[in-house]
Amino acid sequence: MKNDQDQWLLLDCQLCFPLYACARKIVAAYHPYLKKIGLTYTQYITMMVLWQEREISVKDLGTRLYLDSGTLTPVLKTLERQGYVARTRSKLDERVVVVLLTEKGAHLKEKALSVPEQMSCQLMQRGLSMTLEEAEALKKKLYEILACLSS
Repeated sequence: MKNDQDQWLLLDCQLCFPLYACARKIVAAYHPYLKKIGLTYTQYITMMVLWQEREISVKDLGTRLYLDSGTLTPVLKTLERQGYVARTRSKLDERVVVVLLTEKGAHLKEKALSVPEQMSCQLMQRGLSMTLEEAEALKKKLYEILACLSS
């Protein structure tokens, strides 16, 4: 290395790279489980919010998922074609589009219930050793980073 500043450009010195690579690998690891229920990862996290909220504005859904409307709109269109969600205008404000969970979408939750456990088992089978406390601490720190970058 020419000088100490050059070390900051080493890939191994970056926090962002292992986060990026890990996110890609996790999404890929979810693929076989989500394929069985006919969802992509982005559709899955969208449905997770809807299973919790049942009804949410597109804007609030995008905020919750850290997705812009250009990414979220095609996801919602696909989920709507599949019959899992419906989009409508808010009765309070016509400018606001609201996403509603359909009965078919609610039933999909039953098929998805095993996905988190399957992912956890896969990670343990591959040698990941992490206590529940460590997992909670990691999740908390990641949300702190998200909050910092979102403000």
